[in-house]
Amino acid sequence: MTGVSNTPIGLTQGTRTPGGIGESTLRPDGTLKTTGEFAYASDLWHEDMLWGHTLRAPPAHARITRLDTGPALQLAGVQAVLSYEDLAHAKTYGLEIADQPVLCDGRVRFHGEPVALVAADHPETARRAAERIVVEYEVLPAVTDEATATAPDAPVLHPDRTDAHARHVPHPNVVHRQPILRGDLAAARARADVIVTGDYEVGMQDQAFLGPESGLAVPAEDGGIDLYVSTQWLHVDRKQIAPVLGLPEEKVRLTLSGVGGAFGGREDLSMQAHASLLALRTGRPVKMVYNRYESFFGHVHRHPAKLHYEHGATREGLLTHVAARIVLDGGAYASSTPAVVGNAASLGMGPYVCDTAAIEVLGLYTNNPPCGAMRGFGAVQACFAYESQMDKVAAGLGLDPVEFRQRNAMEQGAVMPTGQVVDSPAPVAELLRRVRELPLPPVEPWTAAGATADLRELPGGLSNTTHGEGVVRGVGYAVGIKNVGFSEGFDDYSTARVRLEVIAGQPVATVHTAMAEVGQGGVTVHAQIVRTELGVSQVTLRPADTSAGNAGSTSASRQTYVTGGAIKHTCEAVREAVLALGRRKFGWRKDGLQLVGGKVAGPDGTVLADLVDVLGEEAVDLEREWRHRPTQPFDPHTGQGDGHVQYAFAAHRAVVEVDVELGLVKVVELACAQDVGMALNPLSVVGQIHGGSTQGLGLAVMEEIVVDPATSLVRNPSFTDYLIPTILDTPPMPAEILELADEHAPYGLRGAGEAPTLSSTPAIVAAIRQATGRPLTRVPVRPEHITGT
Repeated sequence: MTGVSNTPIGLTQGTRTPGGIGESTLRPDGTLKTTGEFAYASDLWHEDMLWGHTLRAPPAHARITRLDTGPALQLAGVQAVLSYEDLAHAKTYGLEIADQPVLCDGRVRFHGEPVALVAADHPETARRAAERIVVEYEVLPAVTDEATATAPDAPVLHPDRTDAHARHVPHPNVVHRQPILRGDLAAARARADVIVTGDYEVGMQDQAFLGPESGLAVPAEDGGIDLYVSTQWLHVDRKQIAPVLGLPEEKVRLTLSGVGGAFGGREDLSMQAHASLLALRTGRPVKMVYNRYESFFGHVHRHPAKLHYEHGATREGLLTHVAARIVLDGGAYASSTPAVVGNAASLGMGPYVCDTAAIEVLGLYTNNPPCGAMRGFGAVQACFAYESQMDKVAAGLGLDPVEFRQRNAMEQGAVMPTGQVVDSPAPVAELLRRVRELPLPPVEPWTAAGATADLRELPGGLSNTTHGEGVVRGVGYAVGIKNVGFSEGFDDYSTARVRLEVIAGQPVATVHTAMAEVGQGGVTVHAQIVRTELGVSQVTLRPADTSAGNAGSTSASRQTYVTGGAIKHTCEAVREAVLALGRRKFGWRKDGLQLVGGKVAGPDGTVLADLVDVLGEEAVDLEREWRHRPTQPFDPHTGQGDGHVQYAFAAHRAVVEVDVELGLVKVVELACAQDVGMALNPLSVVGQIHGGSTQGLGLAVMEEIVVDPATSLVRNPSFTDYLIPTILDTPPMPAEILELADEHAPYGLRGAGEAPTLSSTPAIVAAIRQATGRPLTRVPVRPEHITGT
């Protein structure tokens, strides 16, 4: 790792604590997960437990003409069967718009929509009972794309809309529309010496987490429910579930169970309300675990997109304008489509300086699978298109593609097309320079006549499709911009409780938040922050649950920033309370006292007292909320506004080898340079870069949920047919990490988890283009796109 500044804002080298921030502290859950001993939500168990199962609709658009649950109830071992008519309270839910029925309301809107629930004493009994439920459907024509969604005679999927976006959209099947307008487009076009247009398409990507949706609902003595679940946002789950159950929120208690990956796919409800309804109906604990097939229907996916772009530039290689129209398919229900639209629009120009922008983004309602949050959240789709365009413009000008990007790269003080000033480091040109100057991997030996190739290193791998014949190398570059944190005026905050006390003769800090640990490593970083701020080595993290204050979602690269900020803020208050206690006990009059190594030290480092003596039998226990700087909603007509709190940047260089005869691709290396502000845990930062880059690789060359264009039926809901990168597909990933502090953020950090997902995809596709000469306007790239067959 290359660091520009390794000391976080507000700290000096002398105040560092072993195991504190800036160190590659190992994860406390790492060994358990590696050895398979970690307890995930699917491992939950309870005495007298029932098993829940969901009956799902086979068509994508239909009316239910008959529903008879009687045959299921007659099966021995079945304890309850529920359908829409059995719901006594709120019957819909949703992250931003409560438009999704808890169970199908008589109109099926997507393939796999939940129709009925079964609780039985054995999972196989529950499955067989669901098969006995009689459902008859009148299949309706599917709304599949923009043309069928916005036609004058299009069936309106949600005719009773009352949400805030409804009055700003051109058709009720448009969830949200966001324009971004800045400058005079006609005048900019007149100034351009080169104008390049392109049409691009991004397929539907799945989060492909390894742990399926699962949880255990336990009815409580007070009439409430205790739900143990794998999720990304405990408090918003509770907010949606409580009205469905007819309970006050305080009687719906959620505890985070082991989460086997998330990447946005656990922001929406899956089995939470269903298991709770069955538990309250039967009076017994109910466990639900999706199999892999059901998981593909049980969570949202990345929005597929169609994008039209126009770029103009002068002979000198400076952008004159960017015009774009992006259509995102949100599927049957809104989920987080409005926010995804806002991200795609506001970040749709990329990390470049240009005075003129005319961008329009639409999010649609269709009968395709619901789409919502996934790592990169709208910025991924836009980045593939604008980076493909930057290569085309550079070619039209006869310029090197990296140099062309650097000429137009934003830096601190640049103005976004929304009018927002970027007020923290934006080292776009530097990231490109660093990634370009990394040594290229050596040319493989099979290029020499008669050399023997290791099949694992060839396109096609162990399938033995080639021994090096027709294999061509290509190199491509890309850079992207991603917002950090919730945006557009959302009240983004987190809460932390910190208790400092003496246990068994040692000072111990206990931290309690509702942050969902989904694999990102928050449990590691949070302990590091406490060690740094309170100077103690023993830190205990309580399980996340809704008895703690809201921590928001583990998404938007925000948890280290916001919950980390809340822990830091609370620790500062605890430290002041401890020092005040010491002043009363020992009469200290000095300012600048520190807690280091379990002791109180003066500003010169002189030890004044041991923390054990200061605390005695007392404990300091405080809870605090912490908010980042406020943001603004984008103007619905112009898109102007300070909509984001922070921006993150990453650049990639991809080296690929392509069998141009068979259309097979091997990514040889995927190098990244990224500014993270401050690497609180350098090892975890590198892991985030590798993970994000690998998901971008998957989108580039293999990952896609295939939906029938006529019927909206999902064709490949399994890991047999939905391909994700394995270790044999994942190349070496050198990482250059910059640490240019953002003075507005805790320790100067910058959210790091999502940015690598953006630029990895277009870099790989650019490299394949260079190797093949093909235009490649769609991802994932398939063999037929390369061979032309």
